[in-house]
Amino acid sequence: MTRVTSPAVATRAAGREVQPPSPIERRPRMTWREWLAVLAVTGFGGFIRFWHLGRPSTLVFDETYYVKQGWSMIKAGYELAWQGKGEEVDPRWNRGDIDVFTSSPDFVVHPPVGKWMIGLGEWIFGPTSSFGWRFSSAVIGTLSILMLTLIARRLFGSTLLGVLAGLLLAIDGEHFVHSRTGLLDIFVMFWALAAFGCVLIDRDIGRRRLALRASAEFADREQRTADSWSWWLGVRWWRIAAAVCLGLCAGTKWSGLYFAVAFGLATIFWDMGARRAAGLRHWFAGSLIWGALSGLGMLLVASATYLASWTGWFLSSDGYDRHWARDNPGQGFTFLPSALRSLVHYHQQMYDFNIDLAAYHPYMANPWSWLVMGRPTAFYYEGPKLGEKGCTVATCSQAITALGNPVIWWGAALGIVVLLFRWVLRRDWRAGAVLAGLAGGYLPWFQYQQRTIFNFYTIAFTPWVVLTVVYVLGLILGRSSDTARRRRTGAWIAGALVLLAVLSFWFFLPIYTAQVIPQSSWSDRMWLPSWI
Repeated sequence: MTRVTSPAVATRAAGREVQPPSPIERRPRMTWREWLAVLAVTGFGGFIRFWHLGRPSTLVFDETYYVKQGWSMIKAGYELAWQGKGEEVDPRWNRGDIDVFTSSPDFVVHPPVGKWMIGLGEWIFGPTSSFGWRFSSAVIGTLSILMLTLIARRLFGSTLLGVLAGLLLAIDGEHFVHSRTGLLDIFVMFWALAAFGCVLIDRDIGRRRLALRASAEFADREQRTADSWSWWLGVRWWRIAAAVCLGLCAGTKWSGLYFAVAFGLATIFWDMGARRAAGLRHWFAGSLIWGALSGLGMLLVASATYLASWTGWFLSSDGYDRHWARDNPGQGFTFLPSALRSLVHYHQQMYDFNIDLAAYHPYMANPWSWLVMGRPTAFYYEGPKLGEKGCTVATCSQAITALGNPVIWWGAALGIVVLLFRWVLRRDWRAGAVLAGLAGGYLPWFQYQQRTIFNFYTIAFTPWVVLTVVYVLGLILGRSSDTARRRRTGAWIAGALVLLAVLSFWFFLPIYTAQVIPQSSWSDRMWLPSWI
């Protein structure tokens, strides 16, 4: 796999020659042609996401919750209850009647960040605009394509692989559908990906600082490193930025907490590898000590960010449970200020609801089936008849199905085996980095197999599914030291796989975008019985 590194400075410590970590963040600046390719793939992804964004002009799937809650955040600073159930209120909202709220607060089970972001689009374009409902999702979806392109370039040291990552994310059905729908999970993905980018930058900067100090401290070839456990590498500003992003991620859905654990452990392991490679005698103790201190700082920053996301609730006089502590003296965590005690009680109720949710839903899916898309979620389905909505045959279908690109997802299901092999046996940190994102977004759901959960939750870790495929494509393309014939063969194979992914996206596009097609054409796209 192609990568760009700087020569390491050879040093000697504890009687043996070692290599300090290479300052790999010093890659050649991208040329204008490379930037053009990056912006082109981002522009392509943005165009198809904004194309007919307002179709259909009615609430889709869980938009019934988050679109209304987003507007009530703008209106009141917290979620308001409705004047009836969703099936009673939704037709009014779809007709443009947004006066569907009561004056009472609503009990909700997800934090405010994602709803604030949806509400921003409604504030700009108006709450009666279906384009406005989905505007923030489309913007975030487009920006995540740009982010993943740059992240993959940094991770793999290749602009080509970075552009391929951006392209594959742009044409993935799961990411595409969520980018065009006013749901929360696209924002979980975005903030987790942003945090991942921050810790990657921090890794590169930390290794450069360590390399420079090691080359200075080990000028004497006989010097030993008795106190090297105490080496402090300065303020890690990118870790602080990552903590802010993780606070916003958890402030959208609590599942973001698991990304914080995964990335926090990754930073410690990366520090261990860097200190050991630099020849520091106490590399393990030093990594744990400074990792623990850094983790504590990140926890404080993330917690402060999370609490700040509840500002609208704190400033309100009648948010849900806002004055619970006043009305229940002596209960709960009495050592906390009244507002925080009320918020903790509110969170206890949210937790109980999320853990105990076990209502049957026809599209619920066990996490074992997620990678192979055993039961994708149907967000929307209508069956127009001849003459309705432009239907030209006896029966048509109009659907939005959160179905990942089969080439990408089924390829990634196989690619994870390659990642595990390369990480465990070849000690490739890049494979471990991708696995960290997959673990943070995917593995926690196995402890909730009896709960009502859905395949569309996979959007949170879709970027790392794409990175899995790109990692394998990099192996197929080969190294710069390989023979021309080997690289030419790899290019043909990789190119064919990418082309197949593009054709797959084009084939499924009608059921991503609610196009009216003959029902037989819809059936042709239901490859597995469980997709129906």
